[in-house]
Amino acid sequence: MRELIARGACAIAAGLLAVVPAAGAPAAVTGGQTAPLTAGASSVEVMLPPGVPLAGYGGFPRRSWLPDALGRHPYAFWFRPSTGVHDHLHVRGLVLESGSVRVLWLAVDLVGTDPSLVSELRGRLSGHGLHYSAVIVSASHTHSGPGAYARSRLFGFVAVDRLSGPVRERILDGLDRAAREAEAHREPAVVAAGQSEVPDIAESRVQQPLDTALGVVKLTAPTGRPLALIWNFAIHGTALSRENFLLSGDLMGEASIRIERQTGAPALFVNGAVGDVSPRPRGWRGVAAGGEALAEGALRAAARAQVEPGRLEVAIERVALPAPALHVKNCLAGWAPGWMTIGLGAALPSSAEVTALAIGRTGWVTIPGELETSLGLEIKARGGDRYSRVLIAGVSNDYLGYFLTPADFRRPSYIACGSLYGERGGEIVRDAALAALDKLGQADGHR
Repeated sequence: MRELIARGACAIAAGLLAVVPAAGAPAAVTGGQTAPLTAGASSVEVMLPPGVPLAGYGGFPRRSWLPDALGRHPYAFWFRPSTGVHDHLHVRGLVLESGSVRVLWLAVDLVGTDPSLVSELRGRLSGHGLHYSAVIVSASHTHSGPGAYARSRLFGFVAVDRLSGPVRERILDGLDRAAREAEAHREPAVVAAGQSEVPDIAESRVQQPLDTALGVVKLTAPTGRPLALIWNFAIHGTALSRENFLLSGDLMGEASIRIERQTGAPALFVNGAVGDVSPRPRGWRGVAAGGEALAEGALRAAARAQVEPGRLEVAIERVALPAPALHVKNCLAGWAPGWMTIGLGAALPSSAEVTALAIGRTGWVTIPGELETSLGLEIKARGGDRYSRVLIAGVSNDYLGYFLTPADFRRPSYIACGSLYGERGGEIVRDAALAALDKLGQADGHR
């Protein structure tokens, strides 16, 4: 039970990573015209200070028995410092432009996205004269990435460690550098999309069927030279346990490195509806085996990819959420009355932003947290009548915990404990995602 409580607290703190967005922002749609597509991509390594703490697990042995009040460690306070680097933090960037639509997409080896990083990055890029219809920052959800980058003190205490200015600055600098390098590499592009199946490397936390589809969007020069690959699969970055003290992107980072070696182009990993999905392979052998399986799946999908029209559209939908609260019964295996809740309205936002993006005939939609598989499959199925495929961009631009079906919210568990917007929260986010996807194409009636 103690482990369940600790994990639930970690999920709550992850929600507190969010900052309250401006209320009343209208939905926005950009695009609709047919214009030449250009794309530029980058893949940069971020050199973090030695001893940066690792984020994602709140318990021992990563947690220090006593906080570092004496300042023995320059970057770690609540947690023990990392002991080395297995693979450096990567930021992969992609800039797409067609007509008046400009999109920046960054994929980064972090457990979650701090929305203040996104807003600060926008400000920096604006200072360079770079403005975008949409900026998407997708965290891989590795639990062995760096901590000490988030502004939330509670999130820092529970899962990421206290904010360190130098660590945050290096991560922000990496995001900035990846964006500007992608801009510098922009050239005419052709878009293609494909899919493969990657079974047997994941297992369900709720004993339900999983989504084994791995989707890709491939950007090439007109000559066929690879420019970038966006690959999408739902899996937790927990192949490495809390006993690991080496910085790593886990099996997803391993897969992206393998893809880049094969293609010579940046490979952006975007997690899917990951809320109830755990990796089956474990440990460093699991990272190698799982990374190999995912890389092979992505390369198969890329090889099968079909060329699509070079269309680019963006739609942004703001959705009102129920009052956030911790439902104690869900965290204590049902050992508490249903009415016992802890309101979190002072710490969590009452609305969220969902971004839909059409690249060619592939639709994408961002989720500000971890969506359950069955809800993700509903989005894919109901959006598939107007797209060749729909892909879920989970853990993107914000982190508000888990979004589950009503039945799984009512079943006490770790993920139900971390579901902070009530039993309808998952359905509300699903409906907002579908509404955002539906707005794509309204600029000129395209379907």
